[in-house]
Amino acid sequence: MHILIAPQSLKGSLTAAETGAAIAQGVQAVFPEAKLTIIPIADGGEGTVQALIDATHGQIHTQTVTGPLEEPVEAFYGVTGDGQTAVIEMAASSGLPLVAPEQRNPLIATTHGVGELIRAALDQGSRHFILGIGGSATNDGGAGMAQALGVAFLDAEGKSLPPGGSALARLAQIDTSKLDPRIKECSFDVACDVTNPLCGPTGASAIYGPQKGATPDMVADLDAALAHYAHIIQHDLKKDVANTPGAGAAGGLGAGMLAFLNATLRPGAQIMLEALRVDEYMKDADLVITAEGQLDEQTAYGKSVGAIARLAKAHQLPVLALAGGLETNYTSIYDLGIDAIIVLPSGPMSLVYAMKHASLLTSQATERAMKLFLMGRQFKG
Repeated sequence: MHILIAPQSLKGSLTAAETGAAIAQGVQAVFPEAKLTIIPIADGGEGTVQALIDATHGQIHTQTVTGPLEEPVEAFYGVTGDGQTAVIEMAASSGLPLVAPEQRNPLIATTHGVGELIRAALDQGSRHFILGIGGSATNDGGAGMAQALGVAFLDAEGKSLPPGGSALARLAQIDTSKLDPRIKECSFDVACDVTNPLCGPTGASAIYGPQKGATPDMVADLDAALAHYAHIIQHDLKKDVANTPGAGAAGGLGAGMLAFLNATLRPGAQIMLEALRVDEYMKDADLVITAEGQLDEQTAYGKSVGAIARLAKAHQLPVLALAGGLETNYTSIYDLGIDAIIVLPSGPMSLVYAMKHASLLTSQATERAMKLFLMGRQFKG
């Protein structure tokens, strides 16, 4: 029997790789001769770098870059085991947790550090990039990222604009003549699970600005600045990013990646499953086991567990999902192709205890599930 184990991380407790190892231990307690394939997965958000590096036996590199408020931060990126693909989480350099709540200011926050991480990976030889862009502290349309890669944003007097989204209101010209020439040799897959346009009532500023510290007046100013930015991009670069679904992701970083990197915006889970060649491993599998910290109706939208289940059903495989907890309407995920759900706690326990003993609970829950699976195989009805 071949069992494919493809879990996400149990946030705050276990990485995806650690979760996979715990599941494997539970399987082996019942089926010691089973062939096990462990593929740590993620959905393009936090943990994406770690999951891809663990799955491909790659390497994580640290890099000091410019933080959201121009302070130095120690960030990281990964390079997959074949040395071909760089994996970057924008939150590592420009994320909201890097800024204290009382200091959050999307008027001046910059994505410069994202561009510096891209440049560092270019120096390492990477030419294919997977970028997760969730959790930003910024609203600069990716201008800071582009500046780090050599693009100049000039005002009416030909002077370079300062960092931040509000400065884009004064943008008169975009000069890409010094954009790093290696960008033309690259492909960029951006994990983007939102469809927000750049501007307007569902745009970057209106929807995400307040959580980054924007007041209503700031939201209006930032939205107008991004609209002007899109107009100049259209005029100077002949690219329409204003209404592209996903352009408003990460404070408009989606738009910047479309404009300056010729990036492709796709669901994060889809990018991950392709990068890890999960479809190939399913061809001779007999059972798929996945896991997530919490299962609910949102699992269907952009989460890797849902993507794993749908892919497994294309191969007519049974799917077992392990979960730390279940939320309202969790039963809707059965429609994704999940056949059975097992929760990790074996009885009443505190969240602190459960998180501390997550590995043991995962192994034990898997063992319980495998015994039921074995009983089902023996059932003669």
